[in-house]
Amino acid sequence: MSSAPSSEKPSQDRDQETSRVLHTKTLSSPHGYVHLELASDGPQEIQLDNILAKSYFTAALKQYLGLMGEAMRIDILKTTKEACWVRLPKEDLLSFCAAVTAYGGVTEGNTRYILRVQTCSDWLGPLTDDRWQDSPE
Repeated sequence: MSSAPSSEKPSQDRDQETSRVLHTKTLSSPHGYVHLELASDGPQEIQLDNILAKSYFTAALKQYLGLMGEAMRIDILKTTKEACWVRLPKEDLLSFCAAVTAYGGVTEGNTRYILRVQTCSDWLGPLTDDRWQDSPE
């Protein structure tokens, strides 16, 4: 009597066939983050603050996008003498960066001030480094 090979699969193969993915989730941030630095071409120094940064953003966005740009929600997370970090809706990130980059800056006397986009990301982590830490001045 010869025994015929069994049609049953080993239990390990059976477990792999019956396992299913029930749910997947991709992490997505609803916000975009931008790190900007103040640059000037003259001897006069200016310190960046929340009001100056907000007025600069508003002027750049109004010139580039009109009323839609002015209405963009921007949260200023931190400002230092020469840099600031902002948060805005993710869908406005590219428009914001384009508007700030295209804006010609502000001229005061013989000095022109420009905010330059250093980094932009969907996550705040890549933008933070040792400059985020408070340093003694």
